[in-house]
Amino acid sequence: MTSGEDSIISSYFKPLATDPGAFGLTDDAAVLKADGHDIVINTDAIVEGVHFLATDPADSVARKALRVNLSDLAAKGAVPAGFLLTLALREADPDWLAAFARGLGEDIALYGCPLLGGDTVSTPGPLMISVTAFGRVPAGRMVRRFGAAIGDRVVVSGTIGDAALGLNFLTGGAAKAALGSELSSAAALITRYRFPQPRSTLAQCLRDHASAAMDVSDGLAGDLAKLCAVSGVSAQIEIDAVPLSAPVRVLLERGIVDPEAIVAGGDDYEILCTVPVVAWDAFRRDAQQAGVDVTVIGEIVEGTEPPRFVDARGKAIVLARTSYSHF
Repeated sequence: MTSGEDSIISSYFKPLATDPGAFGLTDDAAVLKADGHDIVINTDAIVEGVHFLATDPADSVARKALRVNLSDLAAKGAVPAGFLLTLALREADPDWLAAFARGLGEDIALYGCPLLGGDTVSTPGPLMISVTAFGRVPAGRMVRRFGAAIGDRVVVSGTIGDAALGLNFLTGGAAKAALGSELSSAAALITRYRFPQPRSTLAQCLRDHASAAMDVSDGLAGDLAKLCAVSGVSAQIEIDAVPLSAPVRVLLERGIVDPEAIVAGGDDYEILCTVPVVAWDAFRRDAQQAGVDVTVIGEIVEGTEPPRFVDARGKAIVLARTSYSHF
């Protein structure tokens, strides 16, 4: 007799498990070939009401669950190899599951990261999706958080603050009041919140040129502090150099948000890295060829104090909050 869990797996997820090592999801484990590489492993969970809203479309929830993990792999210089999926569901809603599986399947194809297996359970609490992702990197070449050196440039990809303000808009915050009639700007921010853009094309560029790297998930200021702490250094960041999208810049100029909301908001899923000065030109060239904008926002300096953010006059900006925290 087929169980409800088996039926869900067979109907929605078996068609996505096309990698030979997944065995069609008929076994209790999968096989992932190293092919002469190191295997990089990371895991992240997203929880309803914390990382996504109950009203978010199912396909966007699926994409976010996978992409936040692919963002971690990219920051390590790794190429996606596959992932495990755990779903904790309140109910087996066929429409929701079909849309979830459709979004997941499209991203599996887009990023070349096959489903290898996982688990499906019921929960009386909020919906939760956990992904464990695997990547391949040439032996000994994974880019760590450790490694930033005094004088290195601090670099970020893309733009910062979009996702946090997209969430602010969706939850009826100040961004909604300010952008209520500016539909294209609002849509851009919401898209950034619901659909992170893992910088997978930067993997080789990071391996070749970066001294340290991580992705920005909890907030630029807080994540930079983590990178500096493990490297035994500090940093000075020019707040005006932090790259902003047009909608975020408008909100900042109108006084709707302050710099703290931008650099501490989280959910950016951009790459934060340090690059030696002698490698910067090559890094920028390779990033451009990879189709990703990168910006120098400051430099690594001596010391162990938290990174210092300064304005155009060199005056320190005091941040009461540096990142999102679960506890």
